[in-house]
Amino acid sequence: MNWPLLKKALSNPLALAGFIIILLIFLLAMLAPFIAPHDPNEINVKAILLGPSMQHWMGTDGLGRDVLSRMLHGGRISLLVGLVAVGISTVIGILLGAIAGFYRGWIDVFIMRLVDVMLSIPSFFLILAVIAFLTPSIINIMIVIGLTSWMGVTRLVRAEFLSLCEREYVLASRTLGARDVRLIFKHLLPNSLTPIIVSAVLGVAGAVLMESGLSFLGLGVQAPQASWGNILTDGKEYIQFAWWLSLFPGLAILITVLGYNLLGEGLRDALDPRSGHHR
Repeated sequence: MNWPLLKKALSNPLALAGFIIILLIFLLAMLAPFIAPHDPNEINVKAILLGPSMQHWMGTDGLGRDVLSRMLHGGRISLLVGLVAVGISTVIGILLGAIAGFYRGWIDVFIMRLVDVMLSIPSFFLILAVIAFLTPSIINIMIVIGLTSWMGVTRLVRAEFLSLCEREYVLASRTLGARDVRLIFKHLLPNSLTPIIVSAVLGVAGAVLMESGLSFLGLGVQAPQASWGNILTDGKEYIQFAWWLSLFPGLAILITVLGYNLLGEGLRDALDPRSGHHR
């Protein structure tokens, strides 16, 4: 995406609001080692389940750990999982979609039937089934989410390639003897980036939610390492009298997903002239 396009995208109020939210969350997460008031894993039996105060802005959990410090460090894990998982799924989707849309024929049929099979299985249950055979860890979560969420990008890239392959400049390049790799990476892929970027941005929100859900079920990031999902899990045991343990991680997940969705929808409106919401 070039600077004029970026400027145009951020002139959209939705995209700008989403961008500001995500930027603030990223800054807080990246600066966590410097701004967290306490060690996120420091157990203090004298400060168990203390409500929000000047000393502990978001209270403490059942082991006396500072919730704000765990939230800041947990944000790094949740965002990392979302970004890496979407990176994996986007790369797989681009490669398969490009091959299907460019070569067509039996290759296209095979890839699209594979997409149909994958889409027929609910993603969350598919991930649960795979995770059940693996040791829960950050790396496994990122890989599994990435390997089970590439289908939308594949269909999107395939549709773009089917359309672009009929353009005059592509036909002219073919006539001049341009190789397939050059056509794909020089002419077709750069002109398909806008919908791919929008899909990737929206995909991060889904990946963050997926990681939070898995961690909430105890199948994601494992203690003592903090993520928003397992902080939320810790809070369910004390929800009747320690509301802050559920409220703050829930709000963090909500605001992050909202930010990515606003940015994605704003980018779609601003950059895609075919969007029905384009202004």
